[in-house]
Amino acid sequence: MSTPARRATGPRPGAAGDTHVRRFFRVLNRSRGTLIGDAVRLAGSSAERRRGLLGVDRLSEGEGLWISPCEGIHTFGMRFALDLVFLSRDSVAVKTVSALQPWRISFCWRAASVLELPPGTIARCCLATGDLVEITPSAAQSH
Repeated sequence: MSTPARRATGPRPGAAGDTHVRRFFRVLNRSRGTLIGDAVRLAGSSAERRRGLLGVDRLSEGEGLWISPCEGIHTFGMRFALDLVFLSRDSVAVKTVSALQPWRISFCWRAASVLELPPGTIARCCLATGDLVEITPSAAQSH
């Protein structure tokens, strides 16, 4: 049995590494040449995905959470709105949601992962459905 080829647009979520160290990534909109974030944390384990951004007061520009695998999110218990970018397995934006308010749900069956970003990021980066997103390890450090 052969393994399907993977696009080289980013590392495999949950790839080798210490699970106790926060992993940060740099996210680019390759289609438009804009930086989406350089301190985007991966939520790749079941516990990290369940916790998400609960308990966080806000995201600053450049920060975010990459949830993988993920087809849908909720903002129950959240304290702020989020911009969402649902990504296919090939890191193509298949759905965007601007400023999803707390106590809401959003999903996309075609998504393999989702980026949770500060409100206004989609507009600032001119992100649109069909854009190619590149995710690479970041130099940002865990605090």
